[in-house]
Amino acid sequence: MNRKDLIRFFKNWTLPIAIATGSVLYLLFAYVPILDPAATAMAPFFDAILPLFMFFILYVTFCKVDFHKMKPVGWHLWVALFQMVFVAILMGIILTYRLEGSELVLMEALLCCVVAPCAAAAPVVTQKLGGNLEQMTTYTFLSNFITALAIPLCFPLVEKDADMTFWSAFLLILHKVCMVLVLPMLLAYVTKHALHSLHKRIISVKDLSYYLWAVSLAIVTGTTVKNICHAQTTVALLLTIGLLGLVFCIVQFAVGRWIGHYSGRIVEAGQALGQKNTAFAIWIAYTYLNPLSSVGPGCYILWQNIINSVEIWQHRRQEQLQA
Repeated sequence: MNRKDLIRFFKNWTLPIAIATGSVLYLLFAYVPILDPAATAMAPFFDAILPLFMFFILYVTFCKVDFHKMKPVGWHLWVALFQMVFVAILMGIILTYRLEGSELVLMEALLCCVVAPCAAAAPVVTQKLGGNLEQMTTYTFLSNFITALAIPLCFPLVEKDADMTFWSAFLLILHKVCMVLVLPMLLAYVTKHALHSLHKRIISVKDLSYYLWAVSLAIVTGTTVKNICHAQTTVALLLTIGLLGLVFCIVQFAVGRWIGHYSGRIVEAGQALGQKNTAFAIWIAYTYLNPLSSVGPGCYILWQNIINSVEIWQHRRQEQLQA
């Protein structure tokens, strides 16, 4: 394989490479005794740097957004509606059958994969696939507010001991939305309209936000592998959570693309319903549900980014055939 082919390979499969890198690095630091001091020293660093990566990813992405084009459109409503339908189905199963034990953990894991908002990085992938960046960014905001309403309504019914009131949970989630989405957008707006030279330099770097996201994905994957390795449960339950997470991931991407087919926005609607903010989902699982349920969104990271990688590879292949 020559240098050109190697570069093309890394561009086409950046996300799986990031996932593999994060997994291998965690396993090395976890099971090679000589690396224990380094693992202990670096753990707080990676915990602190991940939010910064997400901040800069969105800042760079929003620098390319035309803010005058951000407005709700028809497919936003339908994607939000189907997300709530999936949540209602899972809630109905949990409450009707009064699930307990491992069955409840399984349903909680799937619920986190469904109720989680659209990923903050979804506009990055949408842009790579040639989709509408403004429509995707708009739905990312809407999705977070929908989740902020749904979680305080649903979770106390699932976990009776959940220490949560509607307004406290809503305001906490709203605060996270502002820090993760609103602040980088405001800074990007200022950069675009007041700091023109800086804005030109940022947008001149091709795929900058995409590769920043790949680095953050490697960090998140390492954390996910850690959670799975330390999960106090049976292998059978872990495999069941992982496989059903795959099924739900495929279903959500497929339903989203089906919705988008009717408005000519297949890419956007597919990413909106299928690509989830799994870091947020892991957090809400640990905070309000059985911590073991965080394995669900942890596995979802793997599945959604494999799908993203295949979509990006197909898009690049079509571009090459049309060239």
